[in-house]
Amino acid sequence: MSSEHTHLSSADVAWLHMDRPTNLMVINSVLLFDERLDWERLTEVVRARLVEAYPRFRERVIDNRLRPTGPHWEDDPDFDLARHLHRRGLPAPADESALQALVADLASVALERSKPLWDMYFIDGPGHGSAVIVRMHHCIADGIALAQVLLSLTDTSSSSPAEPPQLPVASPHSSSVLRTAIGVSLSLLNEARRTLARPRQALELAGAVAANARAAAKLLLTAPDPASLLKRDHGATRGVAWSEPLSLEQARSIAHAQGATVNDVLLTAVSGALRDYLLAHGEEPQAIRAMVPVNLRAREEPVPRELGNRFGLVYLTLPVDRSSRRERLSELKRRMDEIKDSPEGPVSYALLETVGLAPQEIESRLVDLITAKATAVMTNVPGPRDPVFLAGSPLRTVLVWAPTAGSVGMSVSIFSYGGKITVGVLVHAQLVPDPHKIVGRLQRELTAMARLAPVARAGAA
Repeated sequence: MSSEHTHLSSADVAWLHMDRPTNLMVINSVLLFDERLDWERLTEVVRARLVEAYPRFRERVIDNRLRPTGPHWEDDPDFDLARHLHRRGLPAPADESALQALVADLASVALERSKPLWDMYFIDGPGHGSAVIVRMHHCIADGIALAQVLLSLTDTSSSSPAEPPQLPVASPHSSSVLRTAIGVSLSLLNEARRTLARPRQALELAGAVAANARAAAKLLLTAPDPASLLKRDHGATRGVAWSEPLSLEQARSIAHAQGATVNDVLLTAVSGALRDYLLAHGEEPQAIRAMVPVNLRAREEPVPRELGNRFGLVYLTLPVDRSSRRERLSELKRRMDEIKDSPEGPVSYALLETVGLAPQEIESRLVDLITAKATAVMTNVPGPRDPVFLAGSPLRTVLVWAPTAGSVGMSVSIFSYGGKITVGVLVHAQLVPDPHKIVGRLQRELTAMARLAPVARAGAA
């Protein structure tokens, strides 16, 4: 193996150092199948399409800030795929609740730092089906990249070979998106000297710098989320639950009738479910803030072989305090539209890069400052529209949970695939000992939202 070192980007360093005993920076994923997988065939697929295609899965992290090399990747001289693939059965009654309990248990287990930071668990069950649990440290890649990596293991038919498909080649620096908001601001300021004689361009420059400043202030100066059943001290023990597959077409119909997006509808349903859960536990609901990842790779840009993190985080205030479903949807849509028109994503990425460059004590304080402002992390990842196969077996369901950093205790996964949507909750058990009740309420919220009368359209008779 090569002895060359590859430095971690400062953003990847930030995620590496955010690990805490009660909040591990591990992306947890679950793939569900209705039939038993051919584990030998799957092992060959993983070898060819994951380990050989993406070098990070055969490299370990050497984390030493005091040496000139700094935190870097190097080939694991003792790499053995068998150390990363674990086959398990489920305890009786070997149903989906037993699988959820296993996922929750594994979510509290740290990855071994002496080897590449990932593991897969091949699960016999629930019932006559199978499951694959994938655990990958966030310093390897962000959740959007991981979802694409997992889908690169799949095929459009059951007869495809294990050899890797032709992967697009991309430089880690080829993104057409702004490298960082700080760099953009500096470039704008340098250009300002040459544009002050052109009033219109000077006004555009001032507007861009001011927008960046407002976004940075929102990230750093927003007040912390108030304490609640969902936001308080928690231990390391986790709980997991996920929904039955929900109809994507139903969510689209609601969105169309209400002049919103599918994402607006789903996040409104989550808000309503959280509201009902708090009321059922005797707490007056308050608006809570969620951290929402924003992809900063260009839509047409393939994920590079080196993977890495290229996303920002934005704060979205969920209208949990609003009693009307229509009002919740209208308010959430308004807030989402504001975020779409702001530079918060690139600015937060710049802040993460700064965190990765800071001394460890300052880094920890910055993480506490940022995460104190949110109660949950919420991701919405679109998957394939048509069914896909892994090692010859049709894939039924996918869930990908982003980790919760600092004081955040809940991660919500929304994944659409094959015309269905699955919503999963991964939460600290000390906060929510019964996450299945949140999932059940969410399913009822979507049904109730479908009964809302359509909004009046401008110009309608």
